[in-house]
Amino acid sequence: MAWVILCWPWLSGSVTIPFDAKAHFQAQIQFLAQAIHSGQSPFWNHNVFAGSPQIADPQSLIFSPAILLALISSNPSFREVDAFVLGHLLVGGLALIMLFRDRGWHPAGALLAALVFAFGASAAWRVQHVGQIASLAFFAVTLWLTARMLQRNTLLSGLFAGLAGGLMVLDPDQIVLLGAYVLVGVVVAHWLAGGWPSVRASLGPLALACVAGLALIALPLLWTWLFAEATTRPEIDLAEAGRGSLHPVSLLTAFIGDLFGAKDPNVDFWGPYNNPGWVKELYLSQNMGQVYFGALPLLLLIAPGVTRGFLWDKAIRPLTIGFVFMVLFALGRYTPVFQLAYDYLPGVKVFRRPADATFLIGALGAVLAGYVLHRILSAAPGTSFRRDLVIGACVVLAAVATGLLVSRGAGHLAQAWKPVGLALGWFAAAGLLFLALQRCRTGLAPVASVVLVAGVMAADLRANNGPNESTALPPKIYDVLEPSTRNETIALLKHLTAQPAGSTRRDRVELLGLGFEWPNASMVHGFDHTLGYNPLRLEDFSEAVGTRDGIASPSERKFTPLFPSYRCRMANLLGLRYIASPVPIQQVDHALHGDDLKLIARTKEGYVYENPHALPRVQFFGGWQFADFDSMKLSGRWPDNADPQQVVLLDSEPPQSVHEGPLAVAAQLKLARYRNAEVEIEVDTPTAGFVVLNDVWHPWWRAEVDGTETEILKANVLFRAVQVPAGKHRVRFTFRPLEGAVAELRERIDPQEPVDLAPPAPPRDHDEPSVAEAPLRGPVLAGPSPAVRDSLKLGSTMSAAARGGTAAAQIPGEALAQ
Repeated sequence: MAWVILCWPWLSGSVTIPFDAKAHFQAQIQFLAQAIHSGQSPFWNHNVFAGSPQIADPQSLIFSPAILLALISSNPSFREVDAFVLGHLLVGGLALIMLFRDRGWHPAGALLAALVFAFGASAAWRVQHVGQIASLAFFAVTLWLTARMLQRNTLLSGLFAGLAGGLMVLDPDQIVLLGAYVLVGVVVAHWLAGGWPSVRASLGPLALACVAGLALIALPLLWTWLFAEATTRPEIDLAEAGRGSLHPVSLLTAFIGDLFGAKDPNVDFWGPYNNPGWVKELYLSQNMGQVYFGALPLLLLIAPGVTRGFLWDKAIRPLTIGFVFMVLFALGRYTPVFQLAYDYLPGVKVFRRPADATFLIGALGAVLAGYVLHRILSAAPGTSFRRDLVIGACVVLAAVATGLLVSRGAGHLAQAWKPVGLALGWFAAAGLLFLALQRCRTGLAPVASVVLVAGVMAADLRANNGPNESTALPPKIYDVLEPSTRNETIALLKHLTAQPAGSTRRDRVELLGLGFEWPNASMVHGFDHTLGYNPLRLEDFSEAVGTRDGIASPSERKFTPLFPSYRCRMANLLGLRYIASPVPIQQVDHALHGDDLKLIARTKEGYVYENPHALPRVQFFGGWQFADFDSMKLSGRWPDNADPQQVVLLDSEPPQSVHEGPLAVAAQLKLARYRNAEVEIEVDTPTAGFVVLNDVWHPWWRAEVDGTETEILKANVLFRAVQVPAGKHRVRFTFRPLEGAVAELRERIDPQEPVDLAPPAPPRDHDEPSVAEAPLRGPVLAGPSPAVRDSLKLGSTMSAAARGGTAAAQIPGEALAQ
């Protein structure tokens, strides 16, 4: 009942969970649902960043309960997705109730834990981070089932604990990592408390749990690991991670919920984040520093949790240690704990915000507070906690006084009086409830205690953590993410990019800073965007084209040496034909001249430009030319005489000998089929050459020519090329993540040396001079072609025999190393 009441603003559709929940995760679920209901694979996404391995992205939600929502609805509504997200909190809360039930702890404590878990701290304030909410819910379920496994020592309980842990780890984030360490601590504490008999009894269930969990996560984690290694952020340095630290004064929000004005729309947020008056290098939004989880739970943790030592009871001690660790970890650079964790705990280096530990602060604080309430309600009759209440009141007053001093120092004392007064009121209500619960011991008293806890806690959390500008906004703000939207910019772009069947064109667009909710709109509406919104992006593409996590404003457009302007060869190769901008394009791209791009429309959102030089998605080239792609990305220089219409650039020699240099060929091409994970191209060419698909190259794609598998060459820095002989052929590209990942892993474990196709040198007599002193015997190697030598700056060519050595012997060491 409490869950329904507290979630009703979202369940009713009057508000929706904003920001990442819509701009990122709504689009992800929409893409997943549309792929499934159109009979396509959701494993590759061509709608953002010129292509991305969706199956390897933990934020794609493929390996989450979202797949059930996608199976049910082809176009999940905002209300459905919000209910799905909030449902995780309900499941997590029920799991904690089951944990208390298994332990025989008081039901009022169980309900308190469930409510605080679901609506306290970051569970309430960061509900827009859908993946982390799911991780938090699975942590609660896994904690319950792990405790049950250790309590019962049965194989069945071990199986369920392992499956729950596997589901938790399937979408790896920092909540999963920290939660896993808590679970490890619970098991170790159980062993230390029970000695060898407890270790021996739990080995069988634990072994089965590990096998079940590993079986569930092995492939998804392999995909995610390989993808992360190829992205822009495989590891976060300590200084960068420290910028996501929780400022110590944010701990005051545990006592005074809205001290900094994060909830009150009439108060400008004045806390320590994005505020030049505080530390300038803390990159958190205002909601990330909110740790309020209720006056009663906090009071219980202080008195009698600390004052009576209840938090150090053997039954709850590992969670108390975990709670303290999470507080210190969240503070990041303000304590040495985070640096030690960064240096010595596996996994910490790949996440950028120690403040994410606030999720676990709320979850563990919920269990601890519920346990303390259980101890109070199960204490011997006549036990007095008045002294504890006096100590708790003193601590609360000290925290409130500190809050007032901080407010005065920041010049916001006037804004602080209201939240301070409300906080004192809620703590007074908590104290009265504390005294009332002590009397709930006989007859219907347990029922009364449950009702009292539910009523007071629901009111407290609704008042302090309820809907606000960080967690609830009108749905109309995100209309552009509705499949049925009537937005004129979206309608225009869908009309412009539509092509007749078989056309080689599949033009890309760029949504240049139209707003936070726009970058992933292409995933909802089915057109291809050069950019997008995702912290994980292929590094190769990002270095060449220039990407950030998102593109909410025009100032976030990042140009690169290889993509210095919209009037450049890379933009043309991408097929970037239409650009929608809220400002005149010359204000963003200062290198443009008057007629480089054509203004073709004005909409409510801004200006729509056309790049008339954008190339088709599929091209044919009769000749090839060698190029060093890494050097090109650094310098921005394309090889001389590399006509983008007549020659394809490759970074390795093609399997079959073919013309080097530009060669005009009148080949006929047809893009016969273009789906998420499958592309078919028909080609009719008078000469051998290369079919180039201007989608991003990735090692998990495979290609066939007339049913025979062939190599996909990396072409023009980013794209895919397949060599074909003269005649009519059908080229088929398919995305095979399992086969591709296994092959990539095998290559990492046991790298294969390139096969040397040169004939062996003939044996020579010991009396003969060395190769450097005498002409070469046997077959003479011609060495690199003139085009290759020019690109490597090796100078003029001559025969190897005339130089008295092998061709390779004359290549400068640096170039040979390249």
